[in-house]
Amino acid sequence: MEREERFSFIARVPDEPGALHRVAAIITEFGLNITRAQYDQRIDRETVFFEVTGDPERCSQVLDHLDRAGLLQTSLPRSRILKLYVYLPHQAGALAAFLDTVRLGGANILFIDFDERGRHPERVTISLNLDQNGVVDDLLGQLSSAYKLEVVEYDPTGRHLDDTIFYVRFAQRVRELIGDEADDSFLLRFLHDINHTVQELMNRGRDPQEVFANVLSAGQTLRKTSDQGFYADVQQIVVSDQVTLFCFQMPCGGNVFLLKAGDELVLVDTGFGIYHDDILQMLARYGFTDLGQLKRVIITHADADHCGGSGLFAVPCYMHPGTLEVIRQANRAYGSRSEGSVLEEVYTTMINLFSGFTIPEDVHLFSSEPLGTVGPFPIVGEVRVGDLHFQVLEGLGGHMYAQTYLFCREAGIFFTADCVINFDSLTQARRDYSTLAVLLVTSVNVDSDLARTERQAILQIMTDLGTSRGQEERPGLICGGHGAVSVLDDHGRLIPYGAVTHYAAKE
Repeated sequence: MEREERFSFIARVPDEPGALHRVAAIITEFGLNITRAQYDQRIDRETVFFEVTGDPERCSQVLDHLDRAGLLQTSLPRSRILKLYVYLPHQAGALAAFLDTVRLGGANILFIDFDERGRHPERVTISLNLDQNGVVDDLLGQLSSAYKLEVVEYDPTGRHLDDTIFYVRFAQRVRELIGDEADDSFLLRFLHDINHTVQELMNRGRDPQEVFANVLSAGQTLRKTSDQGFYADVQQIVVSDQVTLFCFQMPCGGNVFLLKAGDELVLVDTGFGIYHDDILQMLARYGFTDLGQLKRVIITHADADHCGGSGLFAVPCYMHPGTLEVIRQANRAYGSRSEGSVLEEVYTTMINLFSGFTIPEDVHLFSSEPLGTVGPFPIVGEVRVGDLHFQVLEGLGGHMYAQTYLFCREAGIFFTADCVINFDSLTQARRDYSTLAVLLVTSVNVDSDLARTERQAILQIMTDLGTSRGQEERPGLICGGHGAVSVLDDHGRLIPYGAVTHYAAKE
């Protein structure tokens, strides 16, 4: 009995009748089943995405057959755009001779404008696509020896490529975000994933160009807000006789919390991996120059903006067993009713790539057996920091499977991860970035009904806690995964607690 597996590849077909059918016929000839095909001439006139199921050996034969027929895309040329004014002699065959030189020079013509009765009868305006640096120099040398010419524009990024090779252009924009070390096979797989998201969202009425723009915007914003563009909003709160809490709101991602208890430092969440060096510089500015005092990192859940930098800290990293599994599966919807969502899986791949996600090595897992409950939440562990005793609570899986919370009843502190957030405290820039995730996955919660149930339960716990605490005591602190550390007012609204100061890398 033949094994059935799923395979994906990208076909490169000429823009002519019957070309797409040739690919489908080859797939069918070898007994494979096409489970996904996506082609849209409005995006790219020659690129088709396929997923097939069938025997691995037969799939290998199909790919070989398509490759030999020139119908398989196996590389992504690093195109460069050269725009020239070339002045031709007024004689028969001059244009043909010029075009022949261009062809022999290995350039593809993207645009040409020539009119003997126009304003510049002797001038050809031409845009060329060249895939190697050396080709540019050689071609210019050949042309300049035969013609008077002017270089109008040279674009080594390929941003001005026309839409006949849209995915080549898109891949080059991705290269700018993740570095030139990404090989073509990796980028082709990434393009296949992004195309699957585009296909799904197009079926929901979304504009494909908007989806591509949102993907790039997610990566570009992370780059712009790292290094010299990095900043944070900061709260410093004395929460007990021995412990001071620092809340650092990242530009685009989840909060990073630091608990200082004497000579011991404990982190709750790490932010995106791309921010790691920026966070270290920020901590130094606040006096934390000796990270040898950092004893533990506690991770609330597996989203990249909360644990993407966890592998960069050389200390034990504590998390729920399910969180480790979500990281391993690279699918933020793992363990939820949305597990099969293409949008969730591809978004995880995308954001992990753009944000420099690093997998922790020294992992310590909380219990999978409940030690009791707080409200509807199982207690799966305990954490002591100075004179504070936190219960580790397992969420219900609304925002993400295995999301955990830290609750200290005595001190009145609840680390609520992404279940309870003071959205009113978010800056417009942070709201805009959060909106990108919503646009790409439709909801940041893998189960919105459960997420509402969890939020109501946490707010009720904190409301009851406030009632039981004396008037002279500090209000209960809600430390959300984003936004300011807040307290509940008499109307149940979240109000930022204490002073919020601003940190900027440039200052």
